[in-house]
Amino acid sequence: MSLPELCIRRPVMTTLLMMSFVIFGLFGYRQLPVAALPRVDFPTIAVTVGLPGASPDTMAASVAAPLERQFATIPAITTMTSQSGRGSTSIVLQFDLDRNIDGAALDVQSAISAAMRKLPQNLPAPPTFRKVNPADIAVMFIALKSSELPLYVTNDYAEQNFAQQISQIPGVAQVQIFGQQKFAVRVQVDPEKAAARNLTLDEVAKQVAAANSNAPVGVQLGRRQNVTIEASGQLEKAEYYKPLVVAWRNGAPVRLDEIATVKNSVDNDQVAAWFGDERAVILAIYRQSDANTVDVVDQVKERLPTYQSQLPASVSVSVINDRSKSIRESIHDVQETLMIAIALVVMVIFLFLKTLSATIIPTLALPVSIIGTFAFMYMFGYSIDNISLLAITLAVGFVVDDAIVMLENIVRHIEEGMKPFDAALRGAREIGFTILSITFSLVAVFIPVLFMGGVVGRVFREFAVTISVAILVSGFVSLTLTPMLCARLLKPIDHHAKPGAFSRAVDYVLDGILGFYRVTLDWVLKAKALMLLVTFATFAISGWMYVNIPKGFFPIEDTGFIIGSTEAAPDISIEAMAELQLKMINIVRADPAVDYVSSAIGFGNIVNQGRIFVALKSKKERGDQMTIIGRLRRAGGGIPGFTVSFVPVQNFNLNAGRITRSNYQYTLQSPDLDALYANADRMMTRMADLPGLRDVTTDLQIRNPQSFVDIDREKAAAYGITADQIRLALYNAFGTYQASTIYTQATDYQVIVEAGREFQGDPNQLARLYIRPANPSAGALAAGGAAAPGGQAALIPLDQVATIRRSVGPLTINRQAQMPAVTLSFNLAPDVSIGQAVEAIQKLEREIGMPAHVSTSFSGTAQMFQQSLKGQGALLLAAVLTIYILLGVLYESYIHPITILSGLPSAGLGALIFLRWFGMDLSVVAIIGILLLIGIVKKNAIMMIDFALVRRREGADAETAIREAALIRFRPIIMTTLAAALGAVPIAIGAGAGAELRQPLGISIVGGLAVSQVLTLYITPVVYYYMDFIDQWLMRGRKAAIPVEAPASAPAEAAE
Repeated sequence: MSLPELCIRRPVMTTLLMMSFVIFGLFGYRQLPVAALPRVDFPTIAVTVGLPGASPDTMAASVAAPLERQFATIPAITTMTSQSGRGSTSIVLQFDLDRNIDGAALDVQSAISAAMRKLPQNLPAPPTFRKVNPADIAVMFIALKSSELPLYVTNDYAEQNFAQQISQIPGVAQVQIFGQQKFAVRVQVDPEKAAARNLTLDEVAKQVAAANSNAPVGVQLGRRQNVTIEASGQLEKAEYYKPLVVAWRNGAPVRLDEIATVKNSVDNDQVAAWFGDERAVILAIYRQSDANTVDVVDQVKERLPTYQSQLPASVSVSVINDRSKSIRESIHDVQETLMIAIALVVMVIFLFLKTLSATIIPTLALPVSIIGTFAFMYMFGYSIDNISLLAITLAVGFVVDDAIVMLENIVRHIEEGMKPFDAALRGAREIGFTILSITFSLVAVFIPVLFMGGVVGRVFREFAVTISVAILVSGFVSLTLTPMLCARLLKPIDHHAKPGAFSRAVDYVLDGILGFYRVTLDWVLKAKALMLLVTFATFAISGWMYVNIPKGFFPIEDTGFIIGSTEAAPDISIEAMAELQLKMINIVRADPAVDYVSSAIGFGNIVNQGRIFVALKSKKERGDQMTIIGRLRRAGGGIPGFTVSFVPVQNFNLNAGRITRSNYQYTLQSPDLDALYANADRMMTRMADLPGLRDVTTDLQIRNPQSFVDIDREKAAAYGITADQIRLALYNAFGTYQASTIYTQATDYQVIVEAGREFQGDPNQLARLYIRPANPSAGALAAGGAAAPGGQAALIPLDQVATIRRSVGPLTINRQAQMPAVTLSFNLAPDVSIGQAVEAIQKLEREIGMPAHVSTSFSGTAQMFQQSLKGQGALLLAAVLTIYILLGVLYESYIHPITILSGLPSAGLGALIFLRWFGMDLSVVAIIGILLLIGIVKKNAIMMIDFALVRRREGADAETAIREAALIRFRPIIMTTLAAALGAVPIAIGAGAGAELRQPLGISIVGGLAVSQVLTLYITPVVYYYMDFIDQWLMRGRKAAIPVEAPASAPAEAAE
């Protein structure tokens, strides 16, 4: 007994089985996390090291290089980049996608430990590392500001009351603080006043450190009681340091406020952040990769009132850049699209079947198949996101196909006079093999996607599995629930009853279309050679269009947020940069499309660069985001000495943890710095002239003003001064020297000693820095005088032992794979694809004659595009080959699968024509749509070929068999094609949030079906006729070679 017959005879079993699909599916749906895109974990680790006051050269040579050499021994690193700036180094390690991030973290920790002995001894703290996911972005920002309290007080509230508690919420990965203003006491010494009192900065710093003591003092252990001893030692505020005695001169104390300005300040005054045009501290909240974005945001918002109640009334808290809002809108729009698609598909079924009872049967297959799919999604650890819901929406057009084919065959037997029960048994037996062929061959399309490597494979694996499961579930439902319902819900047809007006109208239209098809099919079968030429022409035109159509990666989404990157001259001060940034902020805020703005400068201690985070108003109020970006770019161009570029925030970020100013990157590497810098400048100039590129920028900043202290070692030795003493004196004055630490129960703060800002503002003041020789007699002898009072050596001004000259040097030093690197970033002009941009840049390389020792590569998103482009053709070929093998196995034939696949070029042609018509490039999303077309189009051929093979075995000739098959299967072919097309129409229309990501897929499917439906109805019969001739010829050859051969069983018999 076959499965359909078992289910027809046991309706209770079938009903309960379907109910279990629905129950488990609903349970799974409630447990699924919600996110913008599928979980794609990039095993990435960011290592950061700080050495205040160190130059970029020092950081690159003494910090980045030793760490990189050690990290190079770790296996499975795919990318290693570093950026060294003033006082900081950041190294980003990206591992192979299959590498376990926890194992990689242990290897990184071991490498850091091994490299520690090679790092500078005066590092204030060892290198730190954290696991990051560059594909993820902050799910929300929280801005804290106060018009009354100092920023460092607001920062304490942000760090202690918010960040620490929010980071403990389930699903939160980390909380970063932008524009951090952590409290510190700053002692800004006037070197001339100190020297007049025979003091150096080093001696002042030591006195400050000694005065701020937290050393334990012990316990008094008595016979009757123990007494803990406490002593005043820590000085927590600036006013406690001012009266500090740092020395005695001529019997009088020298107090700190006599030679220095002591004030409550912040430990890093080279960063700043704003919300609107007011200074603020901004918290960026990141979710864990497997967390529910919407749930994380809701939990944070739910607890905000509790956190806010711990703050003074003068501190305001604002939730900004809420990413869950766009995700909710996008998910809601996809769900609306799903409902519209279901309604359209049900309408098609009703139009063709004309009765409510017949319409209910395939309609019931929809919720069972879709809801049942959620259970499997939960088992596989997937999420409700744009990609999985896209798969579900497209599946609407496919899951009814099997039910339609089953139902139509049963209805045909009822129309011929059979009872519904008998018709269900016979119809299911006849069509069972066809449904299996359609289902498994459609799933086979996605097998190559499952084995795709890289990021694209990870993203679309969820899509492929989800839609495959939906198709398999629908196939099972069509073989079980559909025939059982047909046997019990359908009624015998009374051929004597007069049909209603609606039925007559539908029959009139369908009979007219079928009549037209019959006439044209007969004409085509008479001109078979001409139709064969048309078939070959579709092959050629499809191939030509595929080669010449612009290639893209992922469509640019409109998430409602854009990021601006700003840059000024390398030598700009934090005050001047803040002034320019505020000008740009006010320009952005004045734009009618902008809702609110937040901003920050000083990322990675790079003062001349900043970010502007822009939240746009709803689409109805503002229009296209690219128009807004162009408007803001032009407005920002009017600020002298200031450049700005804007890019839309994308749900999918592939820039491997880099901070880049544009969407795409092009990197040059070479051990020869002169050649590297020269060719980077040439490429930058030429790329800026390309009409298809926008916002071409470079991370090469080598014209930063520097003061070079050239030590005269002979003179220094005569004074008894070492080079290390000179460097230490410079560091104490200009290195933001952390002399001491103030410890509290909540956190700790730094006491910083440095030269006064008036002294730092003039490069010529370097000569007025004083150094005390280690040997008093040597210093006094060389100075030609006596030693200073107290037996100390006399102070020696710096210009006695060194000359100071001005030069230029790097503001940042970038390395990739342990080699110096320069990265050029760029955006695309409207209507220009990344494929066209890549070709133009590669052409520039050839034109300027790039030297062999300068290697070039695309990185980030552009690199992923190149990788996906290489795999596109192979992916399509693999899909076709997989279907051919499966069909060959099912039909036990080498020839019939070719017939079935002959209509594929027409589907590809239609998809490419519609993509160009709507001004879209061939993106990865569109390629997935073409893959789906392969599965849909071959289904029509399968329905024809199955029937034709049965008629051939009954003795009909090839032309008669395929003609009858085409005419009899015309109705289910039209029904299933319309169902698939209308299921994709709401996606192709592209309304709502996140529609930009979905639209190319819908357009490629609708366009492919529109063209292929017309052509394959004629191509398949003609190709079958010629292929049947070849098959018969091959069979005669086999019979001649093998005297006895058992007759092959028919597919229909096999299904029994």
